[in-house]
Amino acid sequence: MTASLTSLVNHQVRLASRPVGRPTAENWQFTTEPVAEPGAGGVLVKTLALSLDPAMRGWMNEGKSYIAPVGIGEVMRAGGVGVVVASHNPAFAVAEHVTGGLGVQEYFSVAGDQLARSGLARIDLRLGTLTQWLNVLGMPGMTAYFGLMDVGQPQPGQTVVVSGAAGAVGQTVGQLARIKGCRVVGIAGGPAKCDWVVRELGFDACIDYKAPPPQGGGSAASPQGSAHWDPVKAGLREHCPHGVDVYFDNVGGDILDAVLARLARGARVVICGAISQYNNTTAVQGPKNYLSLLVNRARMQGIVVFDYAERYPQAIAELAGYVKDGRMKSREDVVRGGVAAFPGALNKLFSGENFGKLVLQVAD
Repeated sequence: MTASLTSLVNHQVRLASRPVGRPTAENWQFTTEPVAEPGAGGVLVKTLALSLDPAMRGWMNEGKSYIAPVGIGEVMRAGGVGVVVASHNPAFAVAEHVTGGLGVQEYFSVAGDQLARSGLARIDLRLGTLTQWLNVLGMPGMTAYFGLMDVGQPQPGQTVVVSGAAGAVGQTVGQLARIKGCRVVGIAGGPAKCDWVVRELGFDACIDYKAPPPQGGGSAASPQGSAHWDPVKAGLREHCPHGVDVYFDNVGGDILDAVLARLARGARVVICGAISQYNNTTAVQGPKNYLSLLVNRARMQGIVVFDYAERYPQAIAELAGYVKDGRMKSREDVVRGGVAAFPGALNKLFSGENFGKLVLQVAD
């Protein structure tokens, strides 16, 4: 081990206990250990930034899922970008930028026989910035691309609705649907997010699920008055008069039910996430309006991005082209403070505080 590496210390965040509801400080353990020299064929990466994603809440739970839960005492799972500081592998050179499952820690050391499992891959900063490699060119962008194109199968002229429209996945879904010739309606929380989605990203409309009832109480959109006011139902009636052909769901709950009630014949519902349900202390609330799938000959299908790993280069090339020519924009909400800021930063996802893709900056 070189002298420059012997002095390095790795600060980490480990899962101390499984959360009940929203994660709290008691669920995390902060640890420090010497930086490990990579083994034969291995690589040592300095973490620069981490992706904070709603899926992380699910990874903390015990039980069967599409991926094993994070074990108690293990470094919290997280995707990230970093720079190679030591390498015993010809595929990775010192000073190259990489992305992969780095975990919530300052340094990631991986042995050669674990490289594939870590997903470590070189990234080209000519295609996008470091934070864009955690957003439109990273896991959220891959989720948006394959969820929309493979599962949603949008056709020109169709109406695509996406919830969480100002978030990491939603912003890419909507812009991609517009590029493919669709009419796009977003659902987001607050006028600032809705304005940005329409004015900056080019959505045709955006429904503010937090919108207060119209002045005067009763209206054509809410004939029973403000006590029964539902901004999502009212917005869908206004902006999707002929129904919804593709719904890309990031939130679940009542919003999913509202969209199910507006499906067009042959609609496709893409189940990407259900952030409204992740911190429930009771059973997850399933869709009440699922019979709309029967009536409208529609289908609902889940998307797990890891299933498409072999095709990531295809999606990255296409999305990078849209970013370069200005047809696609990305917005990242970067939190500074290193790994110590992780617990508070993660909870911004569940309070709706983040505006864009949430990123934790670990080092310059």
